[in-house]
Amino acid sequence: MQQLAERLRGFATALLDPALAIPPRLVGPDGEPSARRFAVYRNNVVVGLTEALQANFPAVCRLVGEEFFQAMARIYVALAPPTSPILLDYGVGFAEFVAGFEPAQSLPYLTEVARIERAWTEAYHAGEAQALSPEAFADIPSNAFSVLRLTLHPSLRIVRCRYPALTIWRMNVGDGVPAPVDIDAGGQDALVLRSAADVEVRLLSPGGADFLASLQRGECLAEATKSALSTNRQFDLSEALAVLISAGAFIGRPSKDGFSEMGSRAISTERSCS
Repeated sequence: MQQLAERLRGFATALLDPALAIPPRLVGPDGEPSARRFAVYRNNVVVGLTEALQANFPAVCRLVGEEFFQAMARIYVALAPPTSPILLDYGVGFAEFVAGFEPAQSLPYLTEVARIERAWTEAYHAGEAQALSPEAFADIPSNAFSVLRLTLHPSLRIVRCRYPALTIWRMNVGDGVPAPVDIDAGGQDALVLRSAADVEVRLLSPGGADFLASLQRGECLAEATKSALSTNRQFDLSEALAVLISAGAFIGRPSKDGFSEMGSRAISTERSCS
């Protein structure tokens, strides 16, 4: 069994490295080694993985051009072969690869666009969950909000960017129309969420990413608000909650008192905020 595993590893390695010779004892229908047959198979595998990356990162491809993208993707494929047969999910480390890819350094925002696209893919494949409606919060006393702990939708992703990457992504995906962008205008934090059928990507107001990150850590609203205010002194909790509830960012099973039951625990009314 170990010998077979070693042969399979050698086969997989040779597929992604054209510098390696055809694996030993690999023969064609005539019983003879066939480098040409293996080269065709090798090329099909690399092309298939490259096309999968191109499908998962369309804005990145549009920004750099198809020829550049395919050359970059081929290098990534050799360094990071898939670990799952589901190619729709291929490219988990592509954004980090782009960040260190020297020929792409003239586009400093490119890795952030790639991170948005990766977050979109993750949100698309995330588990289903019923988002809390605005009515679920209607009966919660105002003096109880500060100690609430909210559970975020499993598809929710936060992408923090030093550049206006969300604007650039929108211009280069789907029917977007590219236009000049001042990359020194400051960063944009993106909220990626699929609470219904489609994945939505929204711009978070300053402090919003800190607020959500705090909630992800299990902190209560008071702590999350404090975190947001450390970034933006004008952060408005009521406005932020209204936007997030409308987007379907919170999940759970409200009880008759307006709070979630222990099984779902989307909303907790623990009086301790520590």
